[in-house]
Amino acid sequence: MEPNDSSPPDTQALLRATKLLDHDDPSIARLIESRGWRSLPQLARVGAAYEFVRNDIQFGYNARDEIPASRVLADGYGQCNTNSTLFMALLRALQVPCRLHGFTIDKRLQRGAIPGWAYPLTPSRILHSWVEAWVDGRWIELEGFILDQPYLSAVQKRFPAARAFCGYGVATKNLQQPSVEWCGRSTYIQREGIAEDFGLFNDPDAFFATRGANLPPVKQWLFEHFVRFQMNKRVAAIRGGRVGRHAADATTLDSPR
Repeated sequence: MEPNDSSPPDTQALLRATKLLDHDDPSIARLIESRGWRSLPQLARVGAAYEFVRNDIQFGYNARDEIPASRVLADGYGQCNTNSTLFMALLRALQVPCRLHGFTIDKRLQRGAIPGWAYPLTPSRILHSWVEAWVDGRWIELEGFILDQPYLSAVQKRFPAARAFCGYGVATKNLQQPSVEWCGRSTYIQREGIAEDFGLFNDPDAFFATRGANLPPVKQWLFEHFVRFQMNKRVAAIRGGRVGRHAADATTLDSPR
């Protein structure tokens, strides 16, 4: 699916640095220079930044959604919202206009990726986003960079017969062949778990200012200082094939909640 809106963007607004999209940070500038991305044609620049976020930034849970791109880069891991922030910052540094599309996703998508004891603490609907890039006169929706390939391959290996699948950070109609590889077109890995569509935002700052945080203050403190570390340990164990499969870990897309 491609966006229906083909109107030219407000380039100035969609290239601007913000508190979260801190693409003027030295760490981001060094990364881009070291990779030589600026010398590439525009479509190749998008692909290079996309593959970096998908392959070099591991799937994992940061302290919160509202952290700047430079912090995500320093962490070396991220989830849908934080990876979107980093990807957008890279695109804007490479002079590619981009915007954010905000949603919520059903909590079932997280089943299996987080410890069983933490699952009941998760809100029923979780803030989610993907990135839309303006390239060659069209918008491209990009979501497939959320899960690093070793993690996704481990999930595919755990469920070799699965097609329509919801769990482990995945919501797709075909687990074995999800549209995550960069090919100059839209990519998705969690789209089938979307519950609410909040529309388009110029930047993640505006999205979070409008929608708020995923968790109330007390739960956010617990998540930031304890829960997320246990979640990241489980993600690492899944990636390394060290977690046994349980039937309740994941469901088909039409399974009850």
